[in-house]
Amino acid sequence: MRAADLAKEWGYKRLTLLEFGVAAGAGLLNICRIAAEVTKVTGIEFRVVGFDTGTGMPEPIDYRDLPEAYAAGDFPMDADRLRASLPPNCELILGPITETLPEFLSTVDASAPIGFASVDVDYYSSAKDSLAAFTGDPEKYLPLVPIYLDDIGDITVNPWVGEWLAVNEFNAENPMRKMAPWNMLRSRRICKNAKWIEHIYGLHVHDHALRTPGRQLRARRTADNEFIGVSFETEAA
Repeated sequence: MRAADLAKEWGYKRLTLLEFGVAAGAGLLNICRIAAEVTKVTGIEFRVVGFDTGTGMPEPIDYRDLPEAYAAGDFPMDADRLRASLPPNCELILGPITETLPEFLSTVDASAPIGFASVDVDYYSSAKDSLAAFTGDPEKYLPLVPIYLDDIGDITVNPWVGEWLAVNEFNAENPMRKMAPWNMLRSRRICKNAKWIEHIYGLHVHDHALRTPGRQLRARRTADNEFIGVSFETEAA
């Protein structure tokens, strides 16, 4: 819902939602169901994309992948059964993320930028590979993207292992892209003790045109006045 509100505020009509780590598919189906309800309320339409190996978790690379908690083969998938349950606006992309992500990113543009992501891949190594999804051209994202980080709450996770380490490295390696906890989220909630609040971060796309002084947001339309996305122009133009 927050992603849709931001999209409306900034002039977008459609968003792309991502889930990394689909497993049996309950989370992906929930995203599809919630997205359909949000469309009814806001009018924002969604493309939903789930990423997974399709064969369960790979071998851990070392202690950073928390082998005390996870092992190869965990969280398998019945891909055919899951695909049969998905709505038309949802895609399931299977295979190593390092191989599937570049082609996917080539299909994303300002007509449906990435507006939300759930990262639930457990390993440090898999999380690091997944966060590469946020290093594309700035127009591929909302200026601020809500992100759910599932694997930062286990007591064995710390800044030197797991998903937490992957986020810290992402921030260190990307000067204009930063992931940080969602400011003041708990104080804005009625149920302030909900566990999920601690898992919500924001991807700040500081090189986005909307966050660049002297740039203006403008809707792009076809000759028939059909909305196809947004573009940015300088004040002088």
